[in-house]
Amino acid sequence: MEGRTLTLQMTDPQARFFQKDCKFPAFVGGFGAGKTETLANCAIRDALDGPNALIALYEPTYDLVRLILAPRMEEKLTDLGLRYKYNKQENIIYVSSPSCGDFVMRTLENPARIIGYEAYRSHVDEIDTLKKALATLAWRKIIARNRQKPRGIKNPYNRVSVYTTPEGFNFVYEKWAKSPKPGYEMIQAETESNPFLPDDYVETLREDYPPQLIEAYLKGQFVNLASGSVYADFDRKLNHTAETIAPRETLHVGLDFNVLNMTATVNVVRNGLPRTLAERVKVRDTPAMAKILKEDFVDAGHQVVIYPDASGGNTTSKNASESDLSILKQAGFKVEVNPANPAVKDRVNAYSAMILNAAGERRFLINTDACPVTTEALEQQVWAPDGKPDKTSGHDHPNDANGYFIVKRWPIVKRTATVTSLNA
Repeated sequence: MEGRTLTLQMTDPQARFFQKDCKFPAFVGGFGAGKTETLANCAIRDALDGPNALIALYEPTYDLVRLILAPRMEEKLTDLGLRYKYNKQENIIYVSSPSCGDFVMRTLENPARIIGYEAYRSHVDEIDTLKKALATLAWRKIIARNRQKPRGIKNPYNRVSVYTTPEGFNFVYEKWAKSPKPGYEMIQAETESNPFLPDDYVETLREDYPPQLIEAYLKGQFVNLASGSVYADFDRKLNHTAETIAPRETLHVGLDFNVLNMTATVNVVRNGLPRTLAERVKVRDTPAMAKILKEDFVDAGHQVVIYPDASGGNTTSKNASESDLSILKQAGFKVEVNPANPAVKDRVNAYSAMILNAAGERRFLINTDACPVTTEALEQQVWAPDGKPDKTSGHDHPNDANGYFIVKRWPIVKRTATVTSLNA
C-alpha cells in the first residue's frame, strides 16, 4: 500500500485474511462472520496502492450490488474520508483522492458481460451460491480480466480474492478445500468470531436451522446441503484413524465392478472391527484390478479376501469369455460372495450402524488421508428422488464396494419374536 495508512477494526479471522499475500485467497465464513466487511476493507486497501488501480468487485446479482455492495463501499469510503462519485448507470465508483484508485462493480449471473476492462485486483462475493458450472465460467472470466499493471505501482501483483458462505461441496470446496493448487489458500471463520453481532443472533439461528446446516451457516464448514446424506452420521474426524496396514496382515477388499471405473476398498479387521486403510479407484477392468491387488498386496505377503458385487458372476470385463468372479478366483484370491446382493437398504443400514450406532459407538474407522475418494463418497452421497442412494455423482462406487464387505461381515440381524399361545 502506497501513500496512505488504513486504520481498521477487524476480528481475528478477518485480520488473518487481510494479511494474506497469496494469489487466490478465500474467506469462507458463516452468517454474520463479516464477509462483506472484509471484502470492503481489502478492496480499499488494494485501491490505495495507487490512483491508477482499477479494483473489480463482483456480486451474484445486480440487486446485491445495489442493495449491499455499493452502500457498504460508500459507507466505508465516507468513514475513511475518501471523496468519491458513484455512477449508478456504469456501476463504477470514481474516487477523487489522489492516492486511491476506482471500483468497477459487476455481476456473476452473466459471465459473458465480464468484458471491456482490466482489473488490478478483484474481489468476488458469494460465488458459491452459483451452480458449479456457472461459477467455474465466471471465475475464468474474472481471472482473465485481472491483468492490469497500473502506472506508478512498483512491482504490481494481480490477485483475486473470494468471500463466501460454504454452500455444500460446490465450487469453493473443489478449488480451496478438496485439492487446492498453489496460491489457493483459505481462512474459515465462525459466526461467533464476530463480537459485533446482536447478543441473540447465534441462538436465533440455532433455533431456526437444523444441525447439518448449522455446520455451514454458523461454523463456515463444508457439509452436504443436498436432499439428505446417505451416511449422515459419518464424520471425517470422528471416524478417522491414523492406522496403516501391518506387514503380512490379512486384507479384506470390497469390490465394485464398473468397466473403466472399478473401485476397491482395502480393509483390515482389528479387535473384530473394520478399518479401511487403502483404496484403489478408477481402474480399467477386472483383470487390471486383479493385477494391481496382486502386485500391491499379495506379492508383499498379504492374504487377500475379496467381497465383490454379486453381479460379477455376469460378464462385465473386457474379456467377454470370463465372468469377473471367475477372473478373481483364477488369480488366486479367496472370494466371499452370496448368490445375490443383499437389499440396498440392508447394506446401507449395516454400513451406517458401523459408522455410528444407537449406543453412540463408532465401530468403523477409515484412514481419511490414505482414502480420500472413499471419505468424500461417505460425506457426499445423497438420496435420489426414487428413495435409493444416488448413482449419478460417482460417489456410489466406493460406498457400494465397502458396503459389500461390511454387510457380509456385520449384517443387521433381523430378529423375530416367538409368541406362545395361552391356549397351547
